Amino acid sequence: MTAARVSIHGGHSREFGDAGDSTLEEMVRAYVDNGFQWVGITEHIPPASADFLLPWETEEGQTPESRMERFTEYFSAARRLQGEYRDSIRIFVGFETEGYTGYVEHVNRLRKRFRPDYIVGSVHHVRDICIDGRPERYAQAVAETGGIEALFCEYFDQQYELIEELEPEVVGHFDLIRMHDKDYRQRLEIPGVKKRIRRNLEKIRDLGSILDFNLRALEKGGSEPYVSRSILEMALDIGVPCVPGDDSHGVAGVGLHLDKGIEILRQAGFSTEWQLPGKRHIDETRRDASVQ
Repeated sequence: MTAARVSIHGGHSREFGDAGDSTLEEMVRAYVDNGFQWVGITEHIPPASADFLLPWETEEGQTPESRMERFTEYFSAARRLQGEYRDSIRIFVGFETEGYTGYVEHVNRLRKRFRPDYIVGSVHHVRDICIDGRPERYAQAVAETGGIEALFCEYFDQQYELIEELEPEVVGHFDLIRMHDKDYRQRLEIPGVKKRIRRNLEKIRDLGSILDFNLRALEKGGSEPYVSRSILEMALDIGVPCVPGDDSHGVAGVGLHLDKGIEILRQAGFSTEWQLPGKRHIDETRRDASVQ
């Protein structure tokens, strides 16, 4: 049986984010043209403060206020496209989180205001240092935490806190912390790290959430997607669903490496009857209604 083409984590556009020169509608059209059955559009949240503006945003003179204005426009545009393209593709409108100082209150305010279909819970910072970017910043995080093993442990501890606090329907690029570590495979086998990985996966399972099988790692030159093979096998054993996410940053990234990702999941033993990202809350709503 042919697996449906889907992306649980995608749609980062230049219009509302930081990618290439694509508008959001151009990206939606690309998903349609590539035969996608459904896609989650999950733009990054605006920063909680000026301390967390990206370097290029600062250079462009952006502020937390201007980013919030753009984010508001994003939700309006995404909801419009959700309706306009409903006969061609199913679109879920969500957003991707951060995990830095003040993120819990910030994300909950955004969730209450915009009412997304779901959120992708992602950690890009450790001790407020961005580990998803320049190698020198990653090296700074290694130094401040006291070593690479300590950095891995802190990352997974912070991720666990985020999962507990926000209960995201999707957990994004679970092992992003490996990004600048060529020896990450052996790092993931360290008992203290492995124990944290299992704990986090069990929490994801207990919440009924989904693991983002993030293919952007391949675009950036990685040898395997996020998550790594050892974590993928553990997730399968624990019973955590995994769904492909192209994490597209512009039209060029739409569907990139998707066929390879689907095949990896199929060979690993995962179901390709993909779980929908809003399913948990849909089930909760139905259950609450039946009790009343």
